[in-house]
Amino acid sequence: MPLHRARLFSRKYNRAAELARHLAHLSGKPLLAATLLRIKRTSQQVGLGAKARQDNVRGAFAIPEGRTSDIFGRRVVLIDDVYTTGATVAAATRVLKKAGASDVTVLTFARAVDVLI
Repeated sequence: MPLHRARLFSRKYNRAAELARHLAHLSGKPLLAATLLRIKRTSQQVGLGAKARQDNVRGAFAIPEGRTSDIFGRRVVLIDDVYTTGATVAAATRVLKKAGASDVTVLTFARAVDVLI
């Protein structure tokens, strides 16, 4: 899952990109990190409800000109570090499918859940 360049600058690295890099190496599949970009600087999602998260990531992703051939007609695996409501992966998946990906599979490292007391 790409980060906006400003967030990447402040964090210094992208956890999801590191996971994707290792999975690509282990699987022998290409890593297409430059194919999906986060073009909108979104607010942090922490503390936002499902609807607010959807609104926050609307229009956040794009495929750069000339890169649709990377995914057109292909299965894509999208890697994210934490899955909470699915708003981010849904927004990214819509962009990938619109660009011609035949299928998008999402793999996440962790699932955030509400703690029940």
